[in-house]
Amino acid sequence: MGSIPLPPLPLSIQIYITPPPPAEEEEEEGEIERTKIDRSIMGRGRIEIKKIENSTNRQVTYSKRRNGIFKKAHELSVLCDAKVSLIMLSGTKKFHEYTSPSTTTKTIVDQYQATVGVDLWNTHYQRMQENLRRLKEINDRLRKDIRQRMGHELHDLDIKQLCDLQEKMIDSLTIIRERKYHVIKTQTDTFRKKVRNLEERHGNLLFDLESKCEDPKYGIVENAGGGSGAGGGYNSTVALVDGVASNLYAFSLQPRHPNLHHGLRLA
Repeated sequence: MGSIPLPPLPLSIQIYITPPPPAEEEEEEGEIERTKIDRSIMGRGRIEIKKIENSTNRQVTYSKRRNGIFKKAHELSVLCDAKVSLIMLSGTKKFHEYTSPSTTTKTIVDQYQATVGVDLWNTHYQRMQENLRRLKEINDRLRKDIRQRMGHELHDLDIKQLCDLQEKMIDSLTIIRERKYHVIKTQTDTFRKKVRNLEERHGNLLFDLESKCEDPKYGIVENAGGGSGAGGGYNSTVALVDGVASNLYAFSLQPRHPNLHHGLRLA
């Protein structure tokens, strides 16, 4: 049998070619993507890591971040059963510390020494021993010097050491003598001032006494033994005693004064 030719089928293929976007659109899309990335990065604010010059801002930042670190350390200690110890010193020399509730700082340090294989206290202990030895030597030397200045333990000294000790004693004696003279002079000046003050008070009292003697309202009466008789009793008596004289003088107001009825005796 012969083959029957078929009519050709219509073949339609459509090819769509999208033209490339313009260069300006590509730049705008790239800029938008970069802006989105920058905003996602700077969502909480990006801070440049350097020293904060303002002391107030620096202290506030330190306090906030310290609390954050302590919070993270506490979470790590609770969630992971870890032993955490933090020691912090601020710029103002303030001490802050966090240690897990299940341990102490000393335990952490001891475990650190055992794990790493170092001894943090050995060097410090050696320095303390050296300082103690040096202080003991100074103390022994000073005690020996004091005993020698008191005249003891002189048999081991040669002539030069004895001469040096004598010069030290002479210098010390000179200083002591100068101090003694200074104290004597100071006390003497103080006592002289007190004497001058007493002399001034004595002179004022004598001046008042002489003024009252010259006043016509006062008259001199003889000391008739006191008493409260009609001849002139005295109800108020003031004794003024001089350092040398012991004579007693009596002064009374004249009876012509209308308001005064009592006499005054001055000795």
